Amino acid sequence: MEIAVATVKQNKDSAVKQRIQDIQMLISWREIAHTYFSKSASWLYHKLDGIDGNGGVGGFTEEEKIMLREALCEVSNRIRAAADRI
Repeated sequence: MEIAVATVKQNKDSAVKQRIQDIQMLISWREIAHTYFSKSASWLYHKLDGIDGNGGVGGFTEEEKIMLREALCEVSNRIRAAADRI
């Protein structure tokens, strides 16, 4: 059983925060967490910091990374549409 748990943890990506560093202060991560994941802001911050809710190793699963990518693309499309209306 411990082997399966370790394998799942190894498949999580904790380097996402580094990849989004240039937009980190521009985005409402609380809104992203609530709207796209139905989770709390602290859940998303823990994911970005690469820890799980218990302080252990965490990060994003492949499915969560896809969801985050789609959320950021949707936000960028909304920003572009708003800019086009100016």
